[in-house]
Amino acid sequence: MNTTPRRVRRAAVAVVSVAFLPVALTACSDDSSDSGSNTAKDKATASASKEPSDGMSSMTEPFGPGCASVPKDGKGSFDGMAKDPVATAASNNPALSTLVTAVKKAGLVDTLNSAKDITVFAPTNDAFAKIPKADLDKVLNDKAQLTKILTYHVVGKRLAPKDLESGSYETLEKSKLTTSGSGESYKVNDSANVVCGNVKTANANVHIIDTVLMPKM
Repeated sequence: MNTTPRRVRRAAVAVVSVAFLPVALTACSDDSSDSGSNTAKDKATASASKEPSDGMSSMTEPFGPGCASVPKDGKGSFDGMAKDPVATAASNNPALSTLVTAVKKAGLVDTLNSAKDITVFAPTNDAFAKIPKADLDKVLNDKAQLTKILTYHVVGKRLAPKDLESGSYETLEKSKLTTSGSGESYKVNDSANVVCGNVKTANANVHIIDTVLMPKM
């Protein structure tokens, strides 16, 4: 019996199989690579989205419980305050009306509005209300003392939340104040809490506080 045709057929099958094998391996390799790559990308994306911030140090928006009292729109809102210099911006925020009165009495409106890149620790009305009325009235009518107190609340550069974590800064009054904290919890001089931080105005960062800061007299 002539076996040549059968041997030819077997050889042909072998050649086809050998030729097909690298193609199949390449296809499997490509599928596996793509799948692995996509999986790695998905994991990286998921990890990035879940990665906690480092104490909110890169925070760009206002934060803190006191921010709820800021008007949602108009000149006294965050967007509205960002368009005006700091003294003007504060005058549009109802929670800072006592501070604005004090700034006017001290003749500091133009000074604050014309300053560049400053930080103001702004006491709320409730912060001023902690001071006995007789003492507050006395301070409000003593321009020199009032100026000393108010300029103690101003630092000559913009302080972001990360700068509040642990710092000592010279004020316009020429003495220093300290800051400490993390996340959304910060203190100034270990006595005043930042209740609404990182409020932007045209020329300043404002951190609203719940206690009036007192320099050494």
